[in-house]
Amino acid sequence: MIVCQCMNIRDTEIRAAMDWMRAADPDTIITPGKIYRALGKRADCGGCLPLFLDTMATTESYEVPANLQNLRDRKTRRPVNEGR
Repeated sequence: MIVCQCMNIRDTEIRAAMDWMRAADPDTIITPGKIYRALGKRADCGGCLPLFLDTMATTESYEVPANLQNLRDRKTRRPVNEGR
């Protein structure tokens, strides 16, 4: 199925790009921009973005790596006040 008519991107190409990115770097965060770049294309009108995101969400390799999940919940060090 064609997801992006402007750039002629199919759902199979999106899934293949995601699988390739995950295989190359298991800890990567996959975004639509990274997929466009991996396919050598650019977003044009943005009308496809909802379908593009739905396609990404239904792909197994979309999952956020375990070591990067819940980063907001982890306690972080408070920045040192430098008197500014």
